[in-house]
Amino acid sequence: MTDDNTEGTMQAPRHRVVVIGSGFGGLFGTKALRRADVDVTMVAKTTHHLFQPLLYQVATGILSEGEIAPPTREILRSQKNAQVLLGNVTDIDLGRRTVTSQVLGRESVVPYDSLIVAAGAGQSYFGNDHFSEFAPGMKSIDDALELRGRIFGAFEMAELGARRGENVDHLLAFVVVGAGPTGVEMAGQIAELAQRTLRRDFRAINTRSARVVLVDAAAQVLPPFGAKLGASTKKELEKLGVEVILGAMVTDVDERGLTMQHKDGRSERLEAVTKIWAAGVQASSLTQTLAAQSGAPLDRAGRIGVNPDLTLPGHPDVFVVGDMIALDNLPGVAQVAIQSSRYAAKEIRGRIEGKPAQEPFHYFDKGSMATISRFRAVAMVGKLRLTGIIAWLMWLAVHLFYITGFKNRITAVLHWFVSFLGRGRSERTSTEQQIFARSALARLRGGTNDLVSAPGLYDAAHDLARRAELEEQAHHDLARRAELEKQALEEARLTDEGARGVKETSRA
Repeated sequence: MTDDNTEGTMQAPRHRVVVIGSGFGGLFGTKALRRADVDVTMVAKTTHHLFQPLLYQVATGILSEGEIAPPTREILRSQKNAQVLLGNVTDIDLGRRTVTSQVLGRESVVPYDSLIVAAGAGQSYFGNDHFSEFAPGMKSIDDALELRGRIFGAFEMAELGARRGENVDHLLAFVVVGAGPTGVEMAGQIAELAQRTLRRDFRAINTRSARVVLVDAAAQVLPPFGAKLGASTKKELEKLGVEVILGAMVTDVDERGLTMQHKDGRSERLEAVTKIWAAGVQASSLTQTLAAQSGAPLDRAGRIGVNPDLTLPGHPDVFVVGDMIALDNLPGVAQVAIQSSRYAAKEIRGRIEGKPAQEPFHYFDKGSMATISRFRAVAMVGKLRLTGIIAWLMWLAVHLFYITGFKNRITAVLHWFVSFLGRGRSERTSTEQQIFARSALARLRGGTNDLVSAPGLYDAAHDLARRAELEEQAHHDLARRAELEKQALEEARLTDEGARGVKETSRA
């Protein structure tokens, strides 16, 4: 009787929702399920939520990485129905309804009843991935810190070379590939660094002579903003001293520079140690995994075709959102990720509560903005087109609103105040490790997995190899302990007797 009653009172397990990714889509989708009768598991390859539109400010020393990438666990700590797992998703099994992830050789498998795939997009080198060795993209904190090291390091190396009488033009040349919002913002800030922030910091070089070049195969700057704003942006960049080269496609990149081909077939070489790649995006490779199992089509950027309700064809329990979807020519911007993930979360909650399905997803365009430099920006809101300081103030307000956390908003405002009204950049620290760690890891066959022991192997190796060593170490530790105790007593005696700084006298 007891067993029967126990079974009768057991509650059925709650609906399990797995969210892949901690970007705008993943975070806002998870938060939208806060009051739903579900258990949410977020699986992400980083421990933070990245405010990607401000990465260029980390790279150029305006903001710290913590201000635009707060810990995901901290953001979700008050959401009792959500948990966060660190892991790079390597497989999605649509038949078994499981998500497999790995981190440092440790594998986790999480089952789901509903799935929101918000893995975003990465940098695209248009089939020339080897360019990335010398021209990092701008998609992660690691990218931004590496670029910070490369940019500020270039000025330092130029100072050393100039003191020796060497030609340092290649060190004082900075090339940004891609004239979209990221490229424009990056080029503008590097020009600000050279012209304003650093101009009094060096003795052997004149930072104002630095060459900043913006290259794009397109015929205009900022194509999504229209011809008028594109022309205005080009003119403002040129006022800052940025060389804008349009209609030129990059065909080769190496350590000392890059080669580009113009429309007339002419090739041109730019000598520059520091290159930044801001051209093109490629959807997460998870779209290929989903396409192989569902038959859904992929476009040239790797985005997957979804139903009007954002579900994967043939799999109504799987929602794909943000930069990963090919639907209605949606742009790859944060607002698409936010709105689509909230739509998916609302649909999941509605199904559980027995509500009718929503209307097909409709994107509400809140406008687009891009900064050029301090007090200069362009904004496009509906039919309204703005430039100059008004657009710049709008940009500040919008980005401040979407920065996660009150503390981060306050510190961001302070750093903006120092950087834009003054000349300082509070985050100029860079190290050799930032610059070269990515290349070093790439040379390891198994990446970071080669730097740690495989699960289960450490204990066995430790037991066999260390047993004899521990016995020998024990004898050594006894002698060392006595030496440390003697040293501590002597330190205390010197202090108690006031003997520090007093000339020693011979004892009788």
